[in-house]
Amino acid sequence: MFFSTTNPLPRGSSALLLLLGTVLLLLVGSASAYTDVRAGADPTVMKVGNNYYSAESSNGGIWVREAPTLEGLAKPTQRIKVWSDNIGEVWAPEISTEGGKTWIHFAAGKDHRMYAISADAPLGSYPSAAAKVSLPEDKWAIDGVLFTFEKQRYLVWSGWAGSDNSEQNLYIARMSSPTQATGARYVISQPREPWESKRDGNMPLINEGPEAIVDPDGQLHIVYSANGSWGTKYCLADLRLKKGGNPTNTWDWYKSNGCLFGSHQENMMAGWDATLGIDGPGHHTFALPNGDVNASPGGTNRIPFMFHGVAKGTPYKWSNRHWYTGSFVWWSKTKYTRKNVPGDNENVGFSLKFFEG
Repeated sequence: MFFSTTNPLPRGSSALLLLLGTVLLLLVGSASAYTDVRAGADPTVMKVGNNYYSAESSNGGIWVREAPTLEGLAKPTQRIKVWSDNIGEVWAPEISTEGGKTWIHFAAGKDHRMYAISADAPLGSYPSAAAKVSLPEDKWAIDGVLFTFEKQRYLVWSGWAGSDNSEQNLYIARMSSPTQATGARYVISQPREPWESKRDGNMPLINEGPEAIVDPDGQLHIVYSANGSWGTKYCLADLRLKKGGNPTNTWDWYKSNGCLFGSHQENMMAGWDATLGIDGPGHHTFALPNGDVNASPGGTNRIPFMFHGVAKGTPYKWSNRHWYTGSFVWWSKTKYTRKNVPGDNENVGFSLKFFEG
């Protein structure tokens, strides 16, 4: 509906404007609605055929759930233990497909290294012994995500530069197989921006939970979690690879100028709003078809995804985290800026706007 800016409003227009205002408020309110799926953290989901499959570490092993909808993962049609823990401290499994097989990568052990198991199908038969993922320099590593971009296989993960637990960076390496890196590891993000580098006591600075996705222009993004998962400043931010860029070249990546999905307005990128119902949203999954970034969705409609967080009004602690479904849209012509580094100071391309509902 359009109103003339030259003609006076007709009699009774005040009531019409009030009605329109109410509708707008309802629309805004609906954007803040969210679906609480289940208690838990670090969701990972992919869609195979008509069903969604998630992986989780629980009760001494890794379990895979199957459901026809994201919300249905709360009460799955099947939930099967696919691997029994013989390493200890299993963290954040990540499910994907590669070479016609289902792969689950996860961190395990007191020294926190990456491991992987595979099967012919999401609910198939996995080996009892997990394979250690061979990564350059063999340092502390968690949240590993396998993907293929422009016919090259990569793993991106959160790790330490050395043996000091003061900062978790995002690293990437080329992979000759799902368990074998080739060449060096390359840092693509460090928690150095003001909105992601405020220490909480003596706790480390954090970049973790990376997820790969390709935008409608064919540019690779790594959307990651910034700040500590123990506090409400936990949020999602974005790394966008410049058009034609090399994923292993640090300076080909451009970082969003603030959180894109978070609960503290002062940490949000300009033009992005903080959440209304969830504190500290983060460690998300895009639930891609076959877990394949080359099948990343486009279009103008909202796209479903899943994340974890804590409902506002509930004490923020790990045991209170839940999986939630939300949505996002691709946001075109978004400028990311930087300074005092090699390469251009700004890059324009797609970003992401996230919604709790």
